[in-house]
Amino acid sequence: METATELSPLSGPEKQGRVVERTSYYPQEPGKRPQTRKERIRSCLRYNALTILTVGGVVGGVTLGIILRNSRTGRYTNREIMYINYAGDLFLRMLKSLILPLIMSSLISAIGSLDLSLSGKIGARAIAYYMVTTVSAVILGIILVITIQPGVGGTAEHAHRNLPQNASTVDTLLDLVRNMFPPNLVQACISQLRTVVKEPTDRVVDDVDNWDFTEKDIPGMNILGLVVFSTVLGITLGKMNQEGKPLLNFFESLSSAMMVITNWVIWLSPIGVLFLVASKIVEMESLEQVVAQLGMYFLTVLLGLCIHGFILLPALYFVITKKNPYRYLSNIAQALVTAFGTSSSSATLPVAINCLEERNGIDPRITRFVLPIGATINMDGTALYEAVAAIFIAQVRKVSLTFGQLVAISITATAASIGAAGIPQAGLVTMVMVLDTVHLPSEDVFLIFAVDWLLDRCRTTVNVMGDSLGAGIVNHLSKNELAALPQHRQAQNGADHHTTTI
Repeated sequence: METATELSPLSGPEKQGRVVERTSYYPQEPGKRPQTRKERIRSCLRYNALTILTVGGVVGGVTLGIILRNSRTGRYTNREIMYINYAGDLFLRMLKSLILPLIMSSLISAIGSLDLSLSGKIGARAIAYYMVTTVSAVILGIILVITIQPGVGGTAEHAHRNLPQNASTVDTLLDLVRNMFPPNLVQACISQLRTVVKEPTDRVVDDVDNWDFTEKDIPGMNILGLVVFSTVLGITLGKMNQEGKPLLNFFESLSSAMMVITNWVIWLSPIGVLFLVASKIVEMESLEQVVAQLGMYFLTVLLGLCIHGFILLPALYFVITKKNPYRYLSNIAQALVTAFGTSSSSATLPVAINCLEERNGIDPRITRFVLPIGATINMDGTALYEAVAAIFIAQVRKVSLTFGQLVAISITATAASIGAAGIPQAGLVTMVMVLDTVHLPSEDVFLIFAVDWLLDRCRTTVNVMGDSLGAGIVNHLSKNELAALPQHRQAQNGADHHTTTI
């Protein structure tokens, strides 16, 4: 797969005079289209290399697992399964190592780039739209997965018991709030707080509410605390203007670097998937039951994406603008197809901006503010998928989630979608974070690997759809502010820069 880097000036409400770097995953630059049939085939293979390799890893893992299962009559020992899973475990460790720098740099750079001094109302409307649609996607996903219950009847023999039996829903919710404000940021990178019910040994207490409560640091990154700190720091840097620009530029550079590293790690996913799938197939007692569960999981996520993308988002657009949302979507069909083909919100940005400005008549100051930020922090499809996946894995593991844990999944899935990089299958990185929040084994990510390559394309399409409809809504609500802004402001922002394609 060939990559191209496009440098273009930011305009409108974005930082003046700053150059943004976008990564394009297109196989060839415009004007160099393949002519012969052989060239088209070669270009198609390069263009879909990651998808082909990922599917090959899944097929290879299933084949290897079935061969190993049938190669002996007895069950494999835990040590033998550990050897089979070794390469997959290394891949998961790589994913986990990316969480901290990826989440913090993405959030700080995205929020710090919001220049609310140009038009506070425009920025507030965009952020409000992001939060409403993302939260609604998470809630929809939770409702569907609890109603359909695709993971009921799982093969796990024992429930996961990290939470004490006497820990109440209130305790879980209070711990959630406590973890949002960590007293030590360094400690928040390696542990999170949890209330533990301790039965008194020196006296007899019949009332459970009168038992002793202790706060315990458990291994696992405190993502919520880091997200809150990153949000506050991003807002602060945005308000500091030139004084905060050096630090903001650092986080922007770190975010770009982490997206490149994430892309490298994702290219290792076929190997990791192969051994993860193979080891779990060897470990399973009933392969047929898991296949049935996975099919229901796939349909649950797909149903949620269709309802959110083709019913809820268009309905919101129609209620606010009183215009036909499906005609609006038909004008950005090229961007939606590109999103499905590339599985990357970042790669789709140039096409989406062009479609909105040329075909839907959206003000360039809106498109170049809403879409780049939306591609970073507004991922409705990813939020819905991660909520469904976490609860599906809990159902397979026969873990009964409390209301507090469902709230934790909602908040963490929302935060994870904000921090997910806009590149193919980056949601796998943040999926581990959501599982750790409710103390589910991160190794069970294997359950969704088999169909993730296809769901990734579907949720990316919904992500781009949400960003595009959001641009139309913000443009409609901001007509007065746009008319009041100086028309030459945009030209001045990019006057000293030229668009360069490498």
